[in-house]
Amino acid sequence: MEKGFVQVYTGDGKGKTTAALGLGMRAAGWGFNVFMVQFLKGRKYGEIEAAKKFPESFKIVQSGLDTFVKRGEPTEEDMRLAHNGIDIARKAIMSSKYDVVILDEINCAVDLGVIGVEEVIPLVDGKPESVELILTGRGAPEDFLDRADIITEMKNIRHCFDRGIKMRKGIEY
Repeated sequence: MEKGFVQVYTGDGKGKTTAALGLGMRAAGWGFNVFMVQFLKGRKYGEIEAAKKFPESFKIVQSGLDTFVKRGEPTEEDMRLAHNGIDIARKAIMSSKYDVVILDEINCAVDLGVIGVEEVIPLVDGKPESVELILTGRGAPEDFLDRADIITEMKNIRHCFDRGIKMRKGIEY
């Protein structure tokens, strides 16, 4: 890729991770290599299984627990995993192996206090020119928005969760 941009997918609506995965799948289809770090996620999601079908072009690493993080009260393990995720992301971004790097739920990780915005900014500012960097999650910090070339906000109009319907396999996870 000649010129990679910084994209932010944020907002309270469904579809931020899904949009990033779609972009990653499209890029892989054109021969680009994609790397995704999932912050705050440790559950078995469908995309983990799908990526296994493309072991050379689409890699996903999870760096979180299968539990919710209480705002401002992350556990030591939440923080350790998030910092590990930042290290993994840094290596992927700087490796010259990946054309697209997705930091899934990084906005939430910062918003919930699991990791500081000052730890993510060097990844954004220091990314090679050729890397497309995608930052997903609710509550994107202004520092990320200020640096983004593309910002997409997902707006919640109606969601089945509002009616008490739980996550559905293959749709929400």
